[in-house]
Amino acid sequence: MSLLDRRTLLMLPLALAACGFTPVHAPGGNGARLYDRVAITSPGASAESYLIVRNLEERLGRTQVNAYTLDVSVTTDTQQQAITAANVTTRFSLVGTAKFVLTDTSDGRIVVSGDVQNFTGYSNTGSTVDTLAGEKDARERLMSILADQIVSQILATADLG
Repeated sequence: MSLLDRRTLLMLPLALAACGFTPVHAPGGNGARLYDRVAITSPGASAESYLIVRNLEERLGRTQVNAYTLDVSVTTDTQQQAITAANVTTRFSLVGTAKFVLTDTSDGRIVVSGDVQNFTGYSNTGSTVDTLAGEKDARERLMSILADQIVSQILATADLG
């Protein structure tokens, strides 16, 4: 005998609709309202700025219609993680924080704002080239993670009415 009854599965969509749940990418959902309508302002001339804008544009589209403006600022910090007895660092963590504000351009109203934080790591046990390649890859992964978190927060919490 199954723990799930077919009637329970049939009632699940009705229960979700009753509580106000709307799929984010469904017609009328936040995803459909935002895609190709958000102008992302570049937070600077750094590699992190380029990477986070590129990742955000991949997720939200590159707009021709500036219905919303997304301002993002990114900070990163490199921290030592694994240190040998000879005081040699063999692993680093790259910690990043991104603050964002989504503004409706028609009336200047802040739709949603917040900040996200995450980290990636890389090793320092190979050659200099290996370490630099690992750091570059960690930076790219971190900006992708932060962009995912920003878009998730926007889609889940924005009141686009």
